Amino acid sequence: MPRTNTQHQDLTTINSSDSSAEGDSSSIVCEADGEAVHQGRASSPAKRCTCRGDRASGMRIAGLSPREFIKHVAFILIGSAIFTFGVHNIHNVTGITEGGIIGLVLFGDHWFGVPASIVSPVLDGLSYLIALKILGGGFLGWSAVATVAVACFYRLWESLPYMLPNLSNQPLTAAVLGALFVGVGVGLVIRQGASAGGDDALALSISKITGWRVGRCYLFTDLTVLALSLTYIPVVKIVFSLITVTISSAVIDVVKDASWDHVEEFAEGLRECLTTAAKRRDR
Repeated sequence: MPRTNTQHQDLTTINSSDSSAEGDSSSIVCEADGEAVHQGRASSPAKRCTCRGDRASGMRIAGLSPREFIKHVAFILIGSAIFTFGVHNIHNVTGITEGGIIGLVLFGDHWFGVPASIVSPVLDGLSYLIALKILGGGFLGWSAVATVAVACFYRLWESLPYMLPNLSNQPLTAAVLGALFVGVGVGLVIRQGASAGGDDALALSISKITGWRVGRCYLFTDLTVLALSLTYIPVVKIVFSLITVTISSAVIDVVKDASWDHVEEFAEGLRECLTTAAKRRDR
């Protein structure tokens, strides 16, 4: 009889262990979705938890929760607005040239007579093909959002009068201020895993291959194009363009690696500066 009691206790212990193991299993299933549930028999809670996990995963957009997705899109829009505002109101007005794809487009048009409408999409397309191979399809998806945003904001700024004073007689100020707009705007866009154009896609691809910081990759491509531009652009203008690309490359790195709190504070401060400048212009 004692032997029978021992066997009964052993069976009870085994059943308890199995239940505990199954209970742990159910907890793991639930914890994967961020919610541990311990109730009743282990098998049915585990099944219910898995179902809840499936429903939760169905709420994700592009691998992100709705809140994260909205945040990504919002910062891409903000970055695109800042970037295009600076290019339209400073670079286009003062004639300070750019490196990267834009500089190559101007170079091809000047020396070979190939219109920008042909060179630009070809170079952008090649840059995106390289990025697709190196960075994957998810990058192109977000870049499509950024590209549309950039085009829309360009159209918006072009439909409005210039919002900043003409800085043509103050090229150094224009170079620094333009660099800040480009650096902050582009930095916010690439922080979301996107690019606003072929320049960004190429720089991110080079960074992935070489391990360089993104800002260094921008500087490398910009300096290469600016060196080619010396064949037809006065040295004085190239100097100010060099200042612009050097500062913007550094700012891109700062924005890309900064904490969200610092980025949001900087964006808020920049917005206040723009509002003040617009009010002064209206006066």
